Amino acid sequence: MKNNTNQHTQLQSMVIAALLCAVGIVIPMFAPRIVLEPASYTLASHVPVFIALFISPPVALAVAVGTTIGFLFAGFPLVVVIRALSHVVFALIGALLLKKKPNTLTTLGGTAMFSLLLSVLHAVSEVFVVTLFYFGNSMTAQYYNKGYFETVIILVGVGTVVHSLIDFGIAAFVWKPLTRVVRIPYNAKIKLQQKAEV
Repeated sequence: MKNNTNQHTQLQSMVIAALLCAVGIVIPMFAPRIVLEPASYTLASHVPVFIALFISPPVALAVAVGTTIGFLFAGFPLVVVIRALSHVVFALIGALLLKKKPNTLTTLGGTAMFSLLLSVLHAVSEVFVVTLFYFGNSMTAQYYNKGYFETVIILVGVGTVVHSLIDFGIAAFVWKPLTRVVRIPYNAKIKLQQKAEV
């Protein structure tokens, strides 16, 4: 009986991971985009990865890799694909931290520190990837015209921190009501406000 329950839970986790991958691939195609040449930021593009890391490390890994494969097959430039692959870093670290300390998101301070930590990890990973392409002369002319500091450090680095914080906020907002209906074990506990008694 317990074995059947484990298999059922694993199957549900796989289905949820697949759905999050699909959403993660579709969002960049249709979501609003903020363009600050040569960079662009797609609203909510990281939400599926954040939700995945709220669930578990295997789901986080599957969604980070799955969305990367989706970007590859969709024909995005190689630098975009590798930047998507770099999401494995913050997704796995975040999921492992939540597995170890599942009550991290039950306080405003804990949530703020956690989201800032993930945003910095996210930005450092993407800056590292873009730096390799930049010094490998593999970026567009706009990157070189504006220089490394402005395009890589400011637009990619600082821009990713801000973008990541916004997407984390959206993910937490979406995740909070989902915790009432999700039937698989998950790591991110979010304090649900109790209704005030009248």
